[in-house]
Amino acid sequence: MKRARGRKDSRPRVVVLGGAGAMGQIIARDLATTSRGAVEVVIADREVAAARGIGVDLARADVTDPRSLERVLRGAAAVIASLPYRFNLEAMRGALAAPCAYVDLGGLFHATRRQLALAKAFRERGQVAILGMGSSPGITNILAVLAAEGMERVDAVHLEVGNVDRSRYRSAPPLAFPYSPDTVLDEFELASAVFRDGKLRMVPPLDPRERVTDRFPAPLGELELDTTLHSELATLPAFFRRRRAREITFRQSFDPAFRQKLALLVQLGFAATANKSGASPAPRSVLLELLGRLPKAEIAGQPERHEVLRARVLGRRAGRRVTVTADCTVGPTAGDGVGPDIDTGAPPSIAVQLLLAGKIAPRPGVWSPEQAVPPAVFLPELEKRGMRVRTKARSAGEVA
Repeated sequence: MKRARGRKDSRPRVVVLGGAGAMGQIIARDLATTSRGAVEVVIADREVAAARGIGVDLARADVTDPRSLERVLRGAAAVIASLPYRFNLEAMRGALAAPCAYVDLGGLFHATRRQLALAKAFRERGQVAILGMGSSPGITNILAVLAAEGMERVDAVHLEVGNVDRSRYRSAPPLAFPYSPDTVLDEFELASAVFRDGKLRMVPPLDPRERVTDRFPAPLGELELDTTLHSELATLPAFFRRRRAREITFRQSFDPAFRQKLALLVQLGFAATANKSGASPAPRSVLLELLGRLPKAEIAGQPERHEVLRARVLGRRAGRRVTVTADCTVGPTAGDGVGPDIDTGAPPSIAVQLLLAGKIAPRPGVWSPEQAVPPAVFLPELEKRGMRVRTKARSAGEVA
């Protein structure tokens, strides 16, 4: 790998953009510890003070400033974008200019589609980009490939994320978001993509007509699952086209009380990113500012969060109808105590390390996880970090 001018470190350099954030720190820590020092890790962010205790290099950078981005990516082997998805395109262009490999956590469907349009530029420059390499998208995509192995035909792919929080809290804010509030607001406000009858269509967010109930391993149990906008639907229909898939869906669970509160705020217009009158600030900006002022939750004892990422594939194998369910179960001790957040933070670290080691070698271009990362090399890395992957097959008889 090329070394930046003046650098004495000959190790491949991986830059985590947005690395001072909570998820970026998990990514950087996983890179530093599991590579056993073989990778030089750099956290790059506008403010890096929060990441000073991690033990990796720090650099100030602003993804919206091309010169700043150029400086921090000069000589890098790869960049991981742990950013609000709206900045993924800027990060990708920075990777093209560097030049280096690119990995991110997903673009919430519409941004992912715009990123896929950069495939020609990445091919022409001999570079690789992997989009949506987190938990969902990311692990869910690869679980779908695992569940479909050996099927000559795939009829339906249903992706689900179930989670519960059994932690005891001394105090908790009135509205506790499971991940980025800005992204969750988009999921509650923007139309959701579903692939049905062989066609992509949009349905209302959290449409009650799309809501299903499924049973997950204990302690999750039976959960309601809602359809929300997600990046898996931007790539999986094309991947399964040759096997004639007719239906692909994504659904996730939300705490019912949280769902009700946030849905009300969205109905009242607090998710709007602009005022109809043109005045500022926008309602969402006000809401995010107020949410940022809320005190952090205080846990009494040990965290007890659990999550299951699931792909259920219905198809035909050896002339018989079969349903295969692939689950990735993540508990509070996974990732040396990181908990379920490790299922988002570890995958981009794993993908970059596999790229650098030559264990995956996709052709130059822009790829989704199901295209670029084989289950056989990826899933054992999840197991090493305390994420358990299991499959279960059920046959429904011979096809007439």
